Amino acid sequence: MSAAKPLRIASINTNGVRAAYRKGMGDWLNARDIDILAIQEVRASTEDLEGLLGPDWNILHDAATAKGRAGVALASRAGASIHRVALGAEEFDSAGRWLEADYEVNGQIITVVSTYVHSGETDTPKQVEKYKFLDAMIARLPELSRHSSLALVLGDLNVGHRTLDIKNWRGNKKHAGFLPEEREYFDRILGAEGDALYNAGAGLGWVDVGRKWAGEVEGPYTWWSQRGQAFDNDTGWRLDYHLASPELAASVVSYAVDRAAAYDQRWSDHSPVVVDYDLSGALNS
Repeated sequence: MSAAKPLRIASINTNGVRAAYRKGMGDWLNARDIDILAIQEVRASTEDLEGLLGPDWNILHDAATAKGRAGVALASRAGASIHRVALGAEEFDSAGRWLEADYEVNGQIITVVSTYVHSGETDTPKQVEKYKFLDAMIARLPELSRHSSLALVLGDLNVGHRTLDIKNWRGNKKHAGFLPEEREYFDRILGAEGDALYNAGAGLGWVDVGRKWAGEVEGPYTWWSQRGQAFDNDTGWRLDYHLASPELAASVVSYAVDRAAAYDQRWSDHSPVVVDYDLSGALNS
């Protein structure tokens, strides 16, 4: 894979890729000149993915053993040199929630992860399983950093880290997705709000590209409830992340949430997050 131009990497929870394609995902993908695409909630077979995306894409797919559930994928213009499903516990490695791949870019390796953290539900076994998955992710992140200085975790992480990440945060403090216990995981990854090195070396040292690029503003949101007027009023949540190693985060030259122009033009309840990484500096460092 050449780094002659910025490497464009996108992430999207399709909420079912076949339905997304019926509603217009293919038109978006054809127009965006993406090099690597991370997909969550595929909910389809590898054959379905190959048929929808077409022969110009190299596809890696970790499907859930339960048909029609979850599933994550990585699609790229150039093939990966190696890929792994590496959270360890069989309960996760069969759930279609974590997929890693190494891509060679001008002689260096960039490691990319597509992951889906399920939504959870307060005080239920589903929430306990969410914490188990976040524990496993926390344990894996330092290993990724040691594996490659250019590492990137993409996906729907189903947690709003800060009050800036949820429009109605006051009413959601006891709801899954904004529970204090969930947010503490992100404090460990990025540092806590108010830390001198928040998002710049605190915690495990990873960088939330969306927050770093957008600054101290509300949003930009990436998911809206299908109920009521949430999308039209931009009453959203920022749940979809690019978590980058510091060296990779320093190479970002553009960040965009591809929010649909109108409710009836949406093809998922999430919007794609598209980031350009100029690796020429990283490659020469």
